Amino acid sequence: MTFLHLRYLLAAAVVVLSVAFLRRFLGDRRRLGNGVLLGLGALCLAGGALLEFHRLFRPAAGVVAGAVLAGAVLTAVVAAGFLLVNGVRMVRREGHRNPANLLSLLAGAGILLLLVLLAVAARAGGGPMRACAGGVLLVAGYLSFLLVCFAGYALLYQRVAVRRPVDFVVVLGAGLIEGSTVPPVLASRLDRALSLHRHQRARGRDPLLLVSGGKGDDEQVSEAEAMARYLTARGVPAAKVVQEPHSTNTEENLRFSRDLMERLRPGGRCVIVTNDFHALRAAITARRVGVRGEAAAAPTAAYYWPSATLREYAAILVAYPVTNSVVCGVLAATGALAGW
Repeated sequence: MTFLHLRYLLAAAVVVLSVAFLRRFLGDRRRLGNGVLLGLGALCLAGGALLEFHRLFRPAAGVVAGAVLAGAVLTAVVAAGFLLVNGVRMVRREGHRNPANLLSLLAGAGILLLLVLLAVAARAGGGPMRACAGGVLLVAGYLSFLLVCFAGYALLYQRVAVRRPVDFVVVLGAGLIEGSTVPPVLASRLDRALSLHRHQRARGRDPLLLVSGGKGDDEQVSEAEAMARYLTARGVPAAKVVQEPHSTNTEENLRFSRDLMERLRPGGRCVIVTNDFHALRAAITARRVGVRGEAAAAPTAAYYWPSATLREYAAILVAYPVTNSVVCGVLAATGALAGW
């Protein structure tokens, strides 16, 4: 295949992927595949741009290729440093008992270990070390690509305003402080829900506020009860607040809330309020369990966002175990054979 044919193929791929993305996005925004299509389109566009640059400025192509490689390594080093610093900050502010608070540290250390492995393999003559590095590199590339797709599409999804009339404003719970107090992360969700509730009322709707969250072993009341108290203390009539006090995770939040909504207002639509790092996964889960509604994002402290995003990404990977296991297995085998 000539460079000309490859350029045409990449251009056609960009068009096809763009059309597919727009159709799926307009049909249902609550799909991780939308982000993957967007990421593949960006990769094809970047590949086409590099080929075009090679055609127009062939003498400088080698320099550009070296600069791209150096840029990739530098980006990995900077990302590792950022994650390590953020991880230390997370541990200092949130503690180390929750394993999720260690994700930034682990991700930063993992990137550095990968770079060391690649450097050692590059100096090795071949055999097991290069096979290991090849397999790890392809798997890491796949996981990194999915992470970029997830994080990028999550940012895009959060920018899409909730415009449809709704019958419910559903607020997803989070752990309480000292067993009964609403923490800042949850307060941010409730304040966003209040804003959306008032906006809907200004448009002539009368939605119910549905607060969802059970009672943990270390909590004195259910998260739903604590959230209901927070809302009524801010002027919301108790009759407008519905509690779902049994769920223990996001999927249960949405399934149990769905059942409540169907009993109270059959066929009703909702907006699901959660924090920005959690909005896309909440929307994807809502689609999977049959909830009629989009997710709206509440702001989160900047230091908390990287670790929380990694946690959400890990949960997405676990939600598609077969696909990700097969792809990672094939890539690991391919990389090992190529490295050997």
